[in-house]
Amino acid sequence: QVQLVESGGGLVQPGGSLRLSCAASGIMPSHYHMGWYRQVLGKQRTLVARITSGGITNYADSVKGRFTISRDFALNTVYLQMNSLKPEDTAVYYCAADMFLAKMDSLPGYWGQGTQVTVSS
Repeated sequence: QVQLVESGGGLVQPGGSLRLSCAASGIMPSHYHMGWYRQVLGKQRTLVARITSGGITNYADSVKGRFTISRDFALNTVYLQMNSLKPEDTAVYYCAADMFLAKMDSLPGYWGQGTQVTVSS
């Protein structure tokens, strides 16, 4: 059974930093691509960053230069380091995984439960 468990969300002031973690179980890290998505209430869930099974990363234009995605294959965990946070980064952040890279841009097969990130003074 595949499980993705996010942690690390919370309330932070504009300009601050947070690191999200996603612990995966039931999948072999070398076979799966992983990513982070976010969703604002009433809007579509969008891709924030993804990292392939080979370690190649891609980012949404809105977070380039501020967010960094990484993964620890030994711990089967993916991270999202978020710096210089802005109020518009406020959303529920979801971890996702899939064996097929094309699906990471549309609808990955596995999702975590989400963690709230609120950027506000």
